[in-house]
This record gives sequence, structure tokens and C-alpha cells, in this order.
Amino acid sequence: MNQSTDQWSSQENQSKSKPEEQRETPKKQWSLKDFEIGKPLGKGKFGRVYVARELKYIVSLTNALAYCHEKHVIHRDIKPENVLLDHEGRLKIADFGWSVQSRSKRHTMCGTLDYLAPEMVENKAHDYAVDNWTLGVLCYEFLYGVPPFETETQSDTFKRIMRVDLSFPSTPPVSEEAKNLILRLLVRDSAQRLSLQKILEHPWIIKNADPTGTYNT
Repeated sequence: MNQSTDQWSSQENQSKSKPEEQRETPKKQWSLKDFEIGKPLGKGKFGRVYVARELKYIVSLTNALAYCHEKHVIHRDIKPENVLLDHEGRLKIADFGWSVQSRSKRHTMCGTLDYLAPEMVENKAHDYAVDNWTLGVLCYEFLYGVPPFETETQSDTFKRIMRVDLSFPSTPPVSEEAKNLILRLLVRDSAQRLSLQKILEHPWIIKNADPTGTYNT
């Protein structure tokens, strides 16, 4: 028997000789499965994703992005997979891998296909307004279950984004106020997109939720 086996055997015997109450309690190995960090609320292109059908998530996301923008951080990859809900239903932004802290416009093309703003697709300089565009995409997806410019191919999706080829299906029924909010965010000219503050002041938001994200049922 080698030395390491002798040591293990000795330690095992010592452990057995300890009173039950003196033995160390094994440390619990924690994982994400131990926490209710979010709920898969639907199914989309990427599998089960956080497709919420309540505007309180748009309000929460708007507030979260406002905080980021105040710190001069552009996320640049807001999408359902990067939006989590904690056990109290509070929204959390995840994955800042493509984010950048800058006061000036950037030129790196990054993000996820269906959520790219026109200026990103065209490799033009961009700023925080790309996040505002993504809010419009998510608002559409939260209500309809699919991104607004989704197609079978990347090139066709690029074309639809650059044209802002937007349509609203007849089902599910969506209010004209909600459609108006989406239309004012999915604007080709980034300077004309609704600001985060104006989102919170939009009639659809005012009518259905307070600025804290509480949904009026």
C-alpha cells in the first residue's frame, strides 16, 4: 500500500472515530438551478426565451438602460436571452460582452441579427440609440412572439431592417397605442427615435403601468 493510500486510510479512521455532532457538514454546491432567476414565458427563434406579454418588462428595461446610458454605457446586444427575471419578477440585464463605455459614436458592428439597428447593419457610426431601437424590437417580440424583421436568410433580414419593413399581424390583437410606441422606436433616423424618458411618458405606458414597472391589471 503506497503512502497516499495510507494517509487516506488514516484520515478515514480518524473521521469514523469523531462523534457524530463533531463531523463537518458537507458544503453545498450551488448552481443556477437553485435560484429562480427567470421564467421561460414563450418560444422563439432561439428556443425557450423570456417572451413576456406585459409592458412592465419594457418599463423595467427602459429604466435599466437609462441607468446604463447615464454611465455612458451602450449595451449593444439587448435580446430576450440577455433579459432575466429574478424571483420577484424584477428584470435584470445580462451579458455585457458587446457593451462599451464611451461618450462618442462607435463603429464596431456587433450584436445579434434580428435586433440590429439600421446604422449597425450599414456599418455606420452608432451611439446609445441602438439600444432604443432594440427596445422597439423587443416590445414587438413581447407582444407578437417573434422579432419584427425575421426572415429565412441573413441578407433578407438585413434588407428588411434597412427598409424598416414593419408590419403588424392581425393576431394577436395589439392596441394602437402599443403599435405607436413600436413605430416611434423603430425609426431609421437614430436621432428621431423616442428617447428613454419619452418611452416612460408614452400613453401606452402611462395608461398601463407606473414608472416603477408595476403593471395595472
